[in-house]
Amino acid sequence: MTTNALARYLPILTWGRTYNRENLSNDLVAAVIVTIMLIPQSLAYAMLAGLPPEAGLYASIAPIILYAIFGTSRALAVGPVAVVSLMTAAAIGNIADQGTMGYAVAALTLAGLSGVMMLLMGILRLGFLANFLSHPVVAGFITASGILIALSQLKHILGISASGDTLPELVETLFAHLGDVNLITLIIGVGATAFLFWVRKGLNPLLRSYGIKPALAGALTKAGPVLAVVVTTVAVWVFGLSDHGVKIVGSVPQSLPPLTMPSISPTLVGQLLLPALLISVIGFVESISVAQTLAAKKRQRIDPDQELIGLGAANVAAAFTGGFPVTGGFSRSVVNYDAGAETPAAGAYTAVGLAIAAFALTPLIYFLPTATLAATIIVAVLSLVDFSILRTSWSYSRADFAAVLVTILATLWFGVETGVSAGVILSILLHLYKTSKPHIAEVGCVPGTQHFRNINRHDVQTNPAILTLRIDESLYFVNARYLEDYVLDRVVRDKAIKDVILMCSAVNDIDFSALESLESLSARLSDMGIRLSMSEVKGPVMDRLQRSDFLTHMTGKVYLSQYEAIESLRDPQPVVS
Repeated sequence: MTTNALARYLPILTWGRTYNRENLSNDLVAAVIVTIMLIPQSLAYAMLAGLPPEAGLYASIAPIILYAIFGTSRALAVGPVAVVSLMTAAAIGNIADQGTMGYAVAALTLAGLSGVMMLLMGILRLGFLANFLSHPVVAGFITASGILIALSQLKHILGISASGDTLPELVETLFAHLGDVNLITLIIGVGATAFLFWVRKGLNPLLRSYGIKPALAGALTKAGPVLAVVVTTVAVWVFGLSDHGVKIVGSVPQSLPPLTMPSISPTLVGQLLLPALLISVIGFVESISVAQTLAAKKRQRIDPDQELIGLGAANVAAAFTGGFPVTGGFSRSVVNYDAGAETPAAGAYTAVGLAIAAFALTPLIYFLPTATLAATIIVAVLSLVDFSILRTSWSYSRADFAAVLVTILATLWFGVETGVSAGVILSILLHLYKTSKPHIAEVGCVPGTQHFRNINRHDVQTNPAILTLRIDESLYFVNARYLEDYVLDRVVRDKAIKDVILMCSAVNDIDFSALESLESLSARLSDMGIRLSMSEVKGPVMDRLQRSDFLTHMTGKVYLSQYEAIESLRDPQPVVS
């Protein structure tokens, strides 16, 4: 394998050659800031996934290092994220009980399956499969997931028991236990939530008003969740609030990530295949959108297929080091970028910082209230909720609005797997429906030019003996018959037509079903004494037509341009429509 080929699969060989002291300095600063941010986030997302808090730290160490080696983004920060953590809990919640060894093994297996799927997709260059998740579906899914996540954390804010993966289940169990609210927990949870919301908007301006430099003010703002963790932990410890019903994190193993082994049980693997596929696609879509956005700001290139390999390697690493499914996170990646990260090495340094935290700092979070972690999650995910997509999609496209609405409602009422599946299926069906009736415009020549435009939108010259139709869609089995019926209906209504020209400037493909339909159309027009011609056929489409005998039986010709076709066939008496 050549050096260039090897660098394609190991991007570290590209940026590593030019790594210098300035890169090191910037990456270390970014790593410190992201590490401070990631500690409470990792603990919180592990709790959201139904796993012990240390699993969040473990899932943020080895995966980051593997992504730094195989990933192409210079700023993407990989680790647990809210949506994937929710999907993890939903996927394995019905397989094993939280807190059991079976639950942890299922999480490892889910990460391993997701990683293997991503690796295979990347090696086979199947990154395009993520395109089946349209933006409306992703936006609707993330909005609904944000609502479900926030509701699922209210039990920790209130200090009560609640369960469920859907909106009806969560609401029902929350109301059923409202009488069990722990007042102290409520004060901690509400106070932490309010403080974190204020930190996002108010702390930075306040610090800058005191003359603190913007960079330092931004770093301190990002460290806001750590301050909430410290204050509430100290309060619980000093006042013995755990003896008054305040739930705490408790004992967390003081160790580096352990070597773990996912299950190869056919039964378990079979149960997790679909969730793993959905997590792979959702995780990839979320990650690649963030990576491309940040890369564009520095005119850098992101290779989607190599990103799949990087994320796949990260998830496999999580499976063997006590973690759960991971992907690129939006908030931490933006922080990483804003903090000045120059290369993926910043992620590796972050992993070192988290490893130190896992090994040395875990005793300090013994009295950390779960209400504070819940507040961290709620504040993070509510920024994902965006109902404006409903208004925007309604005004632009009713079909896209339907996809958004169905995805949101299905996710809320039936769960995350059903929601995203329903959105994907509906998007595909809507696409098939729209392309089954392609836009066909009757066109004429703009006077004094060689340009052809829609007769219903422009003043153009037409010829009563020539019908020119511009087809604005590729022709395939779904819409082939529609074109045939459209042409025949049009010529039956106008006895003056002697020639039909199909203007194919927008046709990128003609499949075998469409070819047969064109052959049928040519034969039926011939029986009516009408010639069928084509114009502006693209090279690849022409190549395929020439491999068939259609052109030899077509009654007309194929013209290089529409103007040439009209000039060749025109009647000397044009009329203006």
